Amino acid sequence: MLQNFFILCSGADSEILKTCSKGEQNKYAGIGATVFFTAVMAFIASSYALYTVFDNVYTAIFFGAIWGLLIFNLDRFIVSTIKKRNNFKQEFLQATPRIALAVIIAIVISKPLEMKIFEKEINQVLLEQKNELTLANKEQLAQQYTPQIEKLNQDIASLKSEIATKEAETNALYDIYINEAEGTAGTKLLGKGPVYKEKREKHDAALSELQALKTANAEKIAVIESQIAALDTEYAAVVKNSQPIIDGFDGLMARITALEELPWLPSFFIFLLFLAIETSPIIAKLLAPKGEYDIKLEEQESILSSWVAQKVAQRKLIVTTDGDINQKIYEDLKGEEELYGYKKKKAEELLRLQADTFHEIQVKGLK
Repeated sequence: MLQNFFILCSGADSEILKTCSKGEQNKYAGIGATVFFTAVMAFIASSYALYTVFDNVYTAIFFGAIWGLLIFNLDRFIVSTIKKRNNFKQEFLQATPRIALAVIIAIVISKPLEMKIFEKEINQVLLEQKNELTLANKEQLAQQYTPQIEKLNQDIASLKSEIATKEAETNALYDIYINEAEGTAGTKLLGKGPVYKEKREKHDAALSELQALKTANAEKIAVIESQIAALDTEYAAVVKNSQPIIDGFDGLMARITALEELPWLPSFFIFLLFLAIETSPIIAKLLAPKGEYDIKLEEQESILSSWVAQKVAQRKLIVTTDGDINQKIYEDLKGEEELYGYKKKKAEELLRLQADTFHEIQVKGLK
């Protein structure tokens, strides 16, 4: 039962194989088993690859099964169409496009399995890439907000500088009227005279202006700081909203790109393994000597080819013979006086009928 299934997978003619030896049947059962298990590996590989795309098990299995059946049909076609002849060069040229197709299939099958085998290493590469993307994203977004925040900070610094300047002026007036009272500067008269009073009034007026300036600038600074806080909050929100996009950077293309950053040798050996599996049925048929099945298949094809050639030749001969006979018949009929007279009589009747009809039409037109 299992042998019959694998023979079916090989694409060989089961009726011819039944008349062959057990060894020949086992050879084609082995070729069919290789075709079958290659399709199974294609199903597993494509299902995993599609799962990374759709994130849905049932969808991945459904399309993976379709892909596996497609690979099975292609492999079965490739193996079954290689005919064993006595000319190895001709056989190799016949198999060359099929080997190229097998290489393509091996690449397609091996890549998803490589991603599964090296999943941990790929995840590490993706993590590093995500971290780099996160930092780059923050820097790019910061470039949108930094100029505004710097300008607002400059405004705050300007307001504080204005307070500091006014405060320095007030302190200077304070030192002046104190020195006047102590007699160390100004009139150098000890005591609180008219000059002291005048300088004290200037200081008190400046102090009042300083207090008013501090209050006004403090309100302005509070407004600016609230604007800075709003910008910081907005920046944090934008960073947070864009982070899921970076976290989702683990699709099929990202994983393939991450796989290419790993050492190439392990991936290359996995590819060689699948290439060997995929091309083994073709190579086996090329290297194997012409077997009993090939001889019987060639015999059947030769019988069919001879039968078709015979039928074509017979049809051509029938057409040629029929043409010659018809030609001879018509040549003989040329000399028959009775046939000539009969056709002449019928032609005269037809001409009279046409003339009468034309006359009647013309008369009707004149009335």
